[in-house]
Amino acid sequence: MEKEFVSLLNQHRGIIFKICKVYCQNEEDRQDLFQEIVLQLWKAFPAFKHEANVSTWMYRIGMNTAISNYRKEKTRQPPISFSNLPYPLPDFSETDDFIIETAPLYKAIDQLSPIEKALVLLYLDNNSYDEMAVILGISKSNVGVKLNRIKVKLEKLIKSFQN
Repeated sequence: MEKEFVSLLNQHRGIIFKICKVYCQNEEDRQDLFQEIVLQLWKAFPAFKHEANVSTWMYRIGMNTAISNYRKEKTRQPPISFSNLPYPLPDFSETDDFIIETAPLYKAIDQLSPIEKALVLLYLDNNSYDEMAVILGISKSNVGVKLNRIKVKLEKLIKSFQN
């Protein structure tokens, strides 16, 4: 079971990285959120029946974890170490090119509400409106309306950074 979990985690690590990047501004907080998401995924893994796509399952748990952490200030418990696993976990570091290229977009995304951030993340990862609706628990038509409003908002924010 551990080997299957780590394999799925490595195959879909980009999902977790994107969630952490969108919901946390500094590296230390991203690493904490990354660990928390992995922990929540691990706790939920025994109940995962592969009825939904792995990516949908990971997004749902990851975003729920990120939004929960975002909404409430709680005392932090010491992180659980995954260093004893016999399987390698994905490396969390980013390249300088990635940081430079995406900085204006992430700066604009940082100005959005948690649900808007979730929608942008899912949109940028080419999820269908149906998938976004399932992951976020909203209607497909609501996804479309919100995305159109978010696109306009992001465009204005990015333009304001360039002036």
